[in-house]
Amino acid sequence: MAEFKVDHGKMADYGRADLPAPPPFTKGNILAVIGPGTIALSMSIGSGEWLMGPAAVVQYGAALLWITTVAVYTQVIFNQECARYVMYTGETAYGGFMRLAPGPTFWAWVIILIAFFGSGWPGWAAASASALFAGIFGHVPTAADRGAVIALGYLSFVGCFAVLLFGGTVERGLEIISTFICIWIFVFLLLFTLIFVSASVWWNTFTGLFQFGYLPKGADWILLGGFAAYSGAGGLGNVWTASWIRDKGFGMGSIVGAIPSAVGGREIVLSKVGSVFDPAKASNMSAWRNWWKYLHIDQSLVWGVGCVAGMFLCVLLAAGIIPEGTKLTGWGAGAYQAEYMAKLWGPFWFLSLFTGFWILWGTQLAVVDGVVRTVTDIIWTSTTWCHARKNGQRIIYYVALTAFCVWGCIAINLAAPMMLLLINANVSGATFVLCCILLIVMNHKFLPPAVRPPLWRDLSLVFMAIFYGFFVLALIGVQTGWWKF
Repeated sequence: MAEFKVDHGKMADYGRADLPAPPPFTKGNILAVIGPGTIALSMSIGSGEWLMGPAAVVQYGAALLWITTVAVYTQVIFNQECARYVMYTGETAYGGFMRLAPGPTFWAWVIILIAFFGSGWPGWAAASASALFAGIFGHVPTAADRGAVIALGYLSFVGCFAVLLFGGTVERGLEIISTFICIWIFVFLLLFTLIFVSASVWWNTFTGLFQFGYLPKGADWILLGGFAAYSGAGGLGNVWTASWIRDKGFGMGSIVGAIPSAVGGREIVLSKVGSVFDPAKASNMSAWRNWWKYLHIDQSLVWGVGCVAGMFLCVLLAAGIIPEGTKLTGWGAGAYQAEYMAKLWGPFWFLSLFTGFWILWGTQLAVVDGVVRTVTDIIWTSTTWCHARKNGQRIIYYVALTAFCVWGCIAINLAAPMMLLLINANVSGATFVLCCILLIVMNHKFLPPAVRPPLWRDLSLVFMAIFYGFFVLALIGVQTGWWKF
C-alpha cells in the first residue's frame, strides 16, 4: 500500500497496514466480539457500588446519585476516546501519551507513579477479606479482628495472582470470570430489591439519579470525592480498559498482538509500536465505522448502563435496609449489607457475603491486571532491552505481577480497607483531570481528521476535567480550611 504520513511524536513511526474488518454485525457476532466492557464492569461494580455509594447515600440521601449519572456519562466518552486511539494505532492510550512532549521517559514515570498511588493499595482484597471473615466466624469483623482479616486479605490478593497465570490470553481469562461475576451480582441484587425494598424507596432512589447539583453541607469530601471517582472505573482504570480492547482485537489491535498468559498461553508476539491505516481508502473507513458499532455496545450499553444499574441496585439495597445516618467504615466495610439482610431472612447472611466477596474480589482481580499491564505496556513501548528476549512482554508482565503481589501483601497492613480504597479513589479523581487533557491533545495530534473526535466529544472531556477538578479542589480546600462548605 502507498505510504502516507502521520505525526508520530517523540517515538518511532507507526507501521502501516489496512484495517481488518470486524465480523458482520449480527447478534451472534456481537456476543463474540464484545468482552472488554464486561471486564471493566466487573472492575467498576466494586468499592464504589458496594461501599462508597451506599456509605454516601445512607449518610446524605439518595439525591447524591446524580453524581453517578454525570460520572458514568463522562467516563463512557473517556473510555471510547481511549479506544479511538487504540483502534486506529493498535497501541494503548499510554503509548499515545508517551509520544507527547517531553517524551516517553517523562510520561512513563508519571503514569507508573499514578498507577502506584491511584490503584496500588489493595483495599478491594482487604474489603473482600472482611466478607470472608464474616462468613467463617459468623460476625462482622471489628478492629479486634484485624489480624484475621489481614491474613484472609493475603489469601484474596494472592488468589488474583493465581488466576492471571492461566487463560490463553489474560484478557480472555478475565472475560470468563467477569461474566460470571456480573450475572450473579445483577440477578441477586435485582431479586432482593424487588422483593424486600418498598416502591417509595425505589422511586426516591431513581429520582436521585437526576437531582443534579445537590451537595450536602458539612459532607465528608474524602467520601464524596471517592464516590465520584468510583462511580464507574476510576482514573487509570478507564485508560487500561482500552488495553483489554486491544487484546480483544478491536480495530488495529488485531494487528499488534496481545499479552499471553504465563501457563497455557499460545505464542503471541506483541508489537513494540502500533500500526495505522490509510483513511483515504474506502474499505478502511467502512471497517472503522463497523468497529465503532461494536465499541458502542461494549462500552455504552454493557459498561455504561451496567455501571448505572449496578450503583442504583447497590444503593437501593442499602437505602432499603440500612438505617439512615449509619457510617459504613472500619474493618467490616465489606460485610455490613449482610448484617442487615440477615435480619430479614437468615440465609441472606451467606448470600450477601458471597455477593460482596465477588463484587470486591472481582474488582481487585481486574485492578491487579490493569496496574500490571500498565507497567508492561510502558516498559515494552519505551525500552529496547526486553525485545531481544523470547516472550519479553510475558516476562515483564509476570515479573511486575509478582512485585505487585509482594507490595500488596505489605500495603494491606497499613490501614483499614475503606481508607485504602479512599486513597485509591481520590488519586483517581485527580488523574481524570490530567488524562482528559492528554486525550484531547493526543487524538488531535496523532489521528488524521477523518478519525478524530467531533467537537461535542472534546467538550465532554473538558466538562469531565472540570467536574472531577471540582471534587479535587473541594477536598483540598476543606482539608486545608480555605474553603468552608
